[in-house]
Amino acid sequence: MNVKICGITTIDAATAAIQYGANALGFVFAKSKRKLSAQQAKEIIDTLPEGLMKVGVFVNESKEEIEKIVKVSGINAIQLHGDETADFASSFSLPIIKAFSISSQEDLQQVISFPCDYALLDSPRGQYHGGNGIAFDWSIIKDYNFGNTKIILAGGLNETNLIEAVYTTNPFMVDVSSGVETDGKKDLEKIKNFLRIAKSVHI
Repeated sequence: MNVKICGITTIDAATAAIQYGANALGFVFAKSKRKLSAQQAKEIIDTLPEGLMKVGVFVNESKEEIEKIVKVSGINAIQLHGDETADFASSFSLPIIKAFSISSQEDLQQVISFPCDYALLDSPRGQYHGGNGIAFDWSIIKDYNFGNTKIILAGGLNETNLIEAVYTTNPFMVDVSSGVETDGKKDLEKIKNFLRIAKSVHI
């Protein structure tokens, strides 16, 4: 199973994630306890393998600011986690991950029609646009046909519910942030355990 570890703020956490098999790392540039500056992200990204997916997470940010952060930090994929339009998403040359808050099957219609390389299905919004540690009802998306859109499952994933989540939803990738943290900080042992479980799942 492909895994994205989101909300990376330290080289130690990034190194552990790579060591245990993460396919993508997420760097938050929106209001969050995990927010980084472009320069802080660059210092971590400069230590990472070339081919790794390095995702910048933005919420209702301007195109100019996103492009500036891309240039400084070295991220190679853009995650739009706010109310961005299809036209806005289509205006970038990098791969786009669009986040959708899922609370009913009606919410899935917007996923199919949105022009993005990956659709990240997350829980309804809490204090922040993601990273709230709450799972949504996975049965909503079970056996749903998303066409060619690659699905990233997010929202409240952790060591104890990961296998059930994957077998229920069959996503392209899973995304975890708070589920590999202790007291709001990335926990290297939890990162290791989450990735070990994820890599043992074959669908």
